[in-house]
Amino acid sequence: MALIPRLLLCALLLWPVLGQAAVEVREFDDPVTEQRYRDLTATLRCPKCENQAIGDSDSPIAGDMRERVYLQLQDGRSDKEILDFMVNRFGDYVLYNPRLEGRTLLLWGLPAGLVLLGALVVVLMVRARRRTSARDLSAEERARLDALIKRERTE
Repeated sequence: MALIPRLLLCALLLWPVLGQAAVEVREFDDPVTEQRYRDLTATLRCPKCENQAIGDSDSPIAGDMRERVYLQLQDGRSDKEILDFMVNRFGDYVLYNPRLEGRTLLLWGLPAGLVLLGALVVVLMVRARRRTSARDLSAEERARLDALIKRERTE
């Protein structure tokens, strides 16, 4: 019996929260435009949220960005024009994959450079090991080795 009043109390407490969860309904003329909208909202990052696409974010700025993407799609703008508009307004941060430009070369080139540097270090280490293991024994080392082998056989 005590369970029903508790459930009703929880439902009454959660009622305002459920009312705030608004669902955006967008009307598109064709499925291609709708897919472009989904792709663009998945490509753009919310400036307020940490690593969350505007299509997944509930922040007001993400809602504004979704609205702008929708309106520009309705105006017949291309994806590049929409992305350029968003970058001009919010900065390069809104792109998950920054463009390859002079100021982003280090960002794009550093991982490849580190991989090449690592490969070079590995090659140099392998060469160094081969050189040390392939050299011949000196006369003194050969004599010590023969003495150890003879002692082992006699024991």
